[in-house]
Amino acid sequence: MLELWHCSDARSFRALWALEELGLTYELKMLPFPPRMFNKDYLAENPLGTVPLLVDGETRMTESSAILEYLAVRHGEGKLAITADDPNFGAFLNWLHHGEATLTFPQTIYLRYQILEQGERRVPQVAEDYKKWFLARLRLLEEALSDGRSFLVGGAFSMADISVGYAIYLALTLGMKKDLPPLSLAWFEGLSQRPAFVSAKAKQDSVAKELGLKQLSV
Repeated sequence: MLELWHCSDARSFRALWALEELGLTYELKMLPFPPRMFNKDYLAENPLGTVPLLVDGETRMTESSAILEYLAVRHGEGKLAITADDPNFGAFLNWLHHGEATLTFPQTIYLRYQILEQGERRVPQVAEDYKKWFLARLRLLEEALSDGRSFLVGGAFSMADISVGYAIYLALTLGMKKDLPPLSLAWFEGLSQRPAFVSAKAKQDSVAKELGLKQLSV
């Protein structure tokens, strides 16, 4: 059985959402955030101490965008992915990695220096600079959505939507709703109505409550 190590609303939510979209059987292992600080035993599973960690037999993966493609190709018979012979393949890969490398990265800096760090280690100016960086990088998404599309690539929902959609979800979790451009916000609000997103959120919240784990929020 697939195992997913996850923290509430962290980037591992991408993998959880994907598992639900594909209807796969999996074991959800919830951790406090950040796990490398609050659950030292987890380092035996993942020396980085980060989430996600997806375990599939001998395969162990820690990169959220790569996990999306892996699940689609290995366990989803290609569902929610785009093949190399499709004209949209390059766009699919670009959005898939854009969500993490370009959009989520600056948010993690904001999260650390505005929320997680305490006292003199909290650096509001750094946090604000990276927040502005993130918001500026949304220009590509806003431009793409200006043609009225509901999904990023090929006219259908794909793992690219999960990857980029999570970045908007994280921004909302971090209290940035008023800063988000209108098309990006409306697009994500549509994605958040998908049954798989709703069930993923409900599952993480239920297990987190049962274990007494805090949500990732401002």
